[in-house]
Amino acid sequence: MSSTTTTTTSTSAGTVILGAGIIGVSTAYYLSLSSSQPSSPSPPSEIHLVDPSPSLFWSASGFAGGFLARNWFAAEVSSLGALSFAEHARLASAHDGRRNWSYAPSTSLGYSAVAVDKGVKKRGDDWLRSGTSRAEAALGDKEKVPVVSVEDLKEKTPAWLRRREGDDVEIIGGEGDTAQLEPERLCRFLLGEAEGRGVKVSKGTEAVEVLRDGEGVIRGVQLKDVMTGEEREVKCSRIIITAGCWSGQVWEKLFGATSETVKRLPVTSLAGHSLVVKSPRWAGAVDGEGCHAVYTSHAAFSPEIFSRVDGQIYFAGLNSAAVPLPSVAEGSTVQTGSIELVKQAARELLGSGDDGEDDLEVVREGLCFRPVTPWGLPIVARVPDEHLGGGIRTKSGAEGGVFLATGHGPWGISMSLGTGIVMSELVQGRPLSADISALAFDDNVVGKAVQVQMS
Repeated sequence: MSSTTTTTTSTSAGTVILGAGIIGVSTAYYLSLSSSQPSSPSPPSEIHLVDPSPSLFWSASGFAGGFLARNWFAAEVSSLGALSFAEHARLASAHDGRRNWSYAPSTSLGYSAVAVDKGVKKRGDDWLRSGTSRAEAALGDKEKVPVVSVEDLKEKTPAWLRRREGDDVEIIGGEGDTAQLEPERLCRFLLGEAEGRGVKVSKGTEAVEVLRDGEGVIRGVQLKDVMTGEEREVKCSRIIITAGCWSGQVWEKLFGATSETVKRLPVTSLAGHSLVVKSPRWAGAVDGEGCHAVYTSHAAFSPEIFSRVDGQIYFAGLNSAAVPLPSVAEGSTVQTGSIELVKQAARELLGSGDDGEDDLEVVREGLCFRPVTPWGLPIVARVPDEHLGGGIRTKSGAEGGVFLATGHGPWGISMSLGTGIVMSELVQGRPLSADISALAFDDNVVGKAVQVQMS
């Protein structure tokens, strides 16, 4: 423990959420709704949202594309994905999401610059690691692909996409199955609503120790200001780790020294570079109109391109597991070589014509890190006490527990609201709105963690 002066905050036992990205703020948002619902089996008395970054939403929660899908998922997460997609639509309808965070239905297209080159049809669940497009998830199931006429297809092809002789476009997702939004603005809405219901937010702060009573039961966490080193105690009986790529570091610091089975979580990071640009061929969608998501291939990677209702176009798809994860999200900086590849692809796919004129305005360059697991599924679960180790115990049932919600890979934004709902229900011992039985902290997770520790 630090030798700096320690102060104690007198609070009633509640919930500490470690990680204030979109999964963390979604969990805080839905958990805080229960504060005004006395019928809840165990409504939270206090909720603390903690993040080591001095400012929030510097990783995927601020720089991801914001693509949403209803049914582009593996069977194990299909229930969670469908719940979340429906909740995104409901929340946007209730709070003018079109204006507040650019929510809009989306027509998703697979595009090939050469008609015989159907590279995006190569199915692979591990699309991020291999560099292929997530459009494969839709194309792999023909029942998900809407049938349209040539005339409808031409009408649904965006004017901002540069067309070539002999190219090919097909619809792979309709407006009832896909949508998109601007992630940072959604995060700030969720955070503001949660704070308005009393959630306490601590930025630039990390959890350094789990505090226990005389019987080994968790009674709180010790927090430290990353700049000043000042420490304080927050009482809680529940700890929820929602730190994305940094979840493993949080686990290792709090439980790595005590757990005999899980010293390190099998959650790694996958970096993705992106651009936000403006094109003279896209002024934004008028009320009632949707947007487009285009999945294609390029010499270097598989671009993903999303138009937004505010007149901007998001361009990404260059992913790498080799980019080092910074100590906090705010420390990430784009790599010059990678961002130049993205810019070149954007000029070729969105530029004005064969003369090579570059009429795109770059609004923002970005780098984000997505948390991935070796088996391609997130962990959304309570951690059994035996894996906490060192005699650490939690209060039974809805009165306590250590929980994880991480490893969503490319689907963190899409599954965020559903994950927040389910985590809130799980923590409170309420019936779950989605089937997350395949996402448990079970022997599969423990076995992979052991492999990571031995590697």
